[in-house]
Amino acid sequence: MLKKTIQTLERCNVHMKWNHLFGSSVRNISSASTTQNDSTTSYSVPREKVDCVVIGAGVVGIAVATALALKGREVIVIESGPSFGTGTSSRNSEVVHAGIYYPRDSFKAIFCVKGREMLYEYCSKHDIPHEQTGKLIVATRSSEIPKLNDILNHGIQNGVDGLKVMNGVDAMKMEPELQCVKAILSPLSGIVDSHSLMLSLVVCISSFFYHGEAENHRTTFTYNSTVIGGHIEGNEICLHISETKSLKEWNETSILQPELLLIPKLVVNSAGLSAPALAKRFTGLENRVIPPAYYARGCYFTLSNTKAPFRRLLYPIPEDGGLGVHVTLDLNGQVKFGPDVEWIDGVDDISSFQNKFDYSVHANRAEKFYPEIRKYYPNLKDGSLEPGYSGIRPKLSGPYQSPVDFVIQGEDIHGIPGLVNLFGIESPGLTSSLAIADFISTKFL
Repeated sequence: MLKKTIQTLERCNVHMKWNHLFGSSVRNISSASTTQNDSTTSYSVPREKVDCVVIGAGVVGIAVATALALKGREVIVIESGPSFGTGTSSRNSEVVHAGIYYPRDSFKAIFCVKGREMLYEYCSKHDIPHEQTGKLIVATRSSEIPKLNDILNHGIQNGVDGLKVMNGVDAMKMEPELQCVKAILSPLSGIVDSHSLMLSLVVCISSFFYHGEAENHRTTFTYNSTVIGGHIEGNEICLHISETKSLKEWNETSILQPELLLIPKLVVNSAGLSAPALAKRFTGLENRVIPPAYYARGCYFTLSNTKAPFRRLLYPIPEDGGLGVHVTLDLNGQVKFGPDVEWIDGVDDISSFQNKFDYSVHANRAEKFYPEIRKYYPNLKDGSLEPGYSGIRPKLSGPYQSPVDFVIQGEDIHGIPGLVNLFGIESPGLTSSLAIADFISTKFL
């Protein structure tokens, strides 16, 4: 929230510059006005030049902010929600992927392998709850074995160590409740407490600011504030900022009026589900460079009243849009199944900007889970699945289309200096987060 940003900055004795920025914006919220014509756009609202802005405080946005701060840059993280990690980052399986599934030399393959190593190292150093559980990818019938072999080859090409092919008998000795004909053991896969990871990163970069360990490491988190668009002035991008609550009255036909303008040297659009919609609201950014957005909801169900039947992650052969209804464990030993894939459309800008997605999990969806799970866990009892939670994947490919790689756009693609767009940062985004951040802080500074 803008007022909290003022208070934070005042405590750090740099309030003169920032009070002009954020203090003015609060005072002028009710009187802000916008005038436009065909060739120029001018706003009678406060504006200020800043160093770096990261849009979105999910795990990738926080990691990017950390990497920029560690290189001595002043960073503002603008988040539309009331806190960090309220979107996709808090609604995933919390799996640390090894890097097996993705095409060779793709961003997903490169960042997943590097990010997994960085993530385990960071978690060990900072006491983040995690466990390298290992994973079995299983073929439950002979017709799936060719696909299993393809997955193995991808993993080997991507440099994933320790992969081992197992026949069904040996795999079922490791996991007695499992049924399969062949499997791949991935010993490097695991799980992590994603909230603790994000909190640690936030505390880490905040400590630079509060404790003065590095004078130039200044990072400010502004919650309940939304970037609603932007325009180009010369060679600079000008971001339009509004308090999130102001969007509640927007009818999507009127012009959204900004309450504050920021002109950063570098802006990273890490808005997750709303990243493509936001990019389309940057006047001067050609729509042809913005990939189409697709949304896939995935539901999770938990296993109730039963001792955990598995000690490792279990994954079937991937399905269209996802990796199949798989078995994951949390750090308390609870078993959960999911996610499934439900394609959704009709997502408007306001829903995207304010994370107004339908995350409900209806109990009757379990009817589709039971037969899928019983392919590899035949002893699953009726009535043992309870609704858990759901998440939505920010995808760049739709139903029956080939998966699309992460898209990281800089000036060389869209022609706008200082703008970096992150599109389609779905799985393995959590695992890749630190590697993505390192890439951005190295390439675009």
